This record gives sequence, C-alpha cells and structure tokens, in this order.
Amino acid sequence: MSESVETTRKSVKTYLPEYQKDEWRSHAEALGMSQSEFVRTMVQAGRNGFEPADEEPGSASADPRGNDLESRVLELLSTDTYSWDELLEAVSDDIEARLEEALSELQEENRIRYSGRHGGYTVIEDTDGD
Repeated sequence: MSESVETTRKSVKTYLPEYQKDEWRSHAEALGMSQSEFVRTMVQAGRNGFEPADEEPGSASADPRGNDLESRVLELLSTDTYSWDELLEAVSDDIEARLEEALSELQEENRIRYSGRHGGYTVIEDTDGD
C-alpha cells in the first residue's frame, strides 16, 4: 500500500433505513467504535472474507464487550513490567490517537467542526433531513 493511500482519507456517504442505522450505531457503541470506524471495519471484513484486518488490530476486536483495554494491558505486560503510571501513559496514548482519528474523520465528513467561539467541537446541523 503506498504512503499516500495510508494517509489520504475520503468521505463516503450512503443512505439506509433509520432502523438499520440505529442497529449499526448500537453495535458500534458495543464494540467501542465510532460509526465510521464500524462501517469501515465491517466493509473490510466482508471484503476479506470475514477475517480481521491486520492493519487495524483494535478495530476488529473479537471481544464483543469491547474489553480491548484488557487486551492492550496484557499485550504490554507480556513483554515488560510496567508501573501504574507507565501503563496509564501507554493506554492513554492509544486512546488519544483513536480520539484524534475519530475527530479527523468526523470533520472530514462534515459531521462536526471545531468552534473557537464555543471553545470546543460541535455537531454540524444536518440541513438535508437525513
């Protein structure tokens, strides 16, 4: 995969029944994913014959309860000993990266924006009724 493919993201929009969006939203929340991450992961799983994608180890978690934090802690501790503060820093970095990615995706999809006036991120109102 070329470097430009890895860093360049484009928005894809689809229309589906409200009940299906609600189901996807619930499933994404149960997995600890954003809706964008959920749809991307499910599409890739379908394209890969339902095998987890190697490039997104935290996204296609086999744990339906979303205990990815436990998996991450076990992964860290399998190679070294960590203090509480070191573990906290290691898992916080992962959360910060996931949050940054989610915010970037939502901004690219024009679903949120940063408002300096309001001092944070805000939802962009949907003007076309869906």
